[in-house]
Amino acid sequence: MKITTTFRDMPPSASLQAAAERWVGRLEQVYDRIVDCHVTIEQPHRHHHHGSPFQVHIAIGVPGANLAVSHQTSKDAYVAVGDAFRAARRQLLDHVAQQRDFVKPPSGGHYAGFVADKA
Repeated sequence: MKITTTFRDMPPSASLQAAAERWVGRLEQVYDRIVDCHVTIEQPHRHHHHGSPFQVHIAIGVPGANLAVSHQTSKDAYVAVGDAFRAARRQLLDHVAQQRDFVKPPSGGHYAGFVADKA
C-alpha cells in the first residue's frame, strides 16, 4: 500500500508522519485491501482566532471506491490526526459492511415485513 503525507502551511514533522502511518496500520487491520492512503495535515492561517486549529484530510483508495475524510479539531495536531482517523475507520467499517451486503435493519421495529410486538 502506498502512504503519502503532505504538510501545508506548516513545517514537515517526522513524528506527525509516523503517527499517521501508525493510524494507517490500524486501518489495515480493519480492511486489508486498502490500495493507497493520502494524508494532508494543514494549519490554515487565521489571524483573528487565538491559535489555528489543525485540519486533517484523509483520502483512502479501496477497490471500487474512494473514501474521504476532512476533519477539523483542536489546536493539537495529534488530536486532530487521531479524530480524523477514527472518522476514517468508521467510514471504512461502513464500506466493508456494504461490501458484505450487510444492512442494518431500519429503526422502528419493522424489518422485512416483521412488526415487533409492543406488548
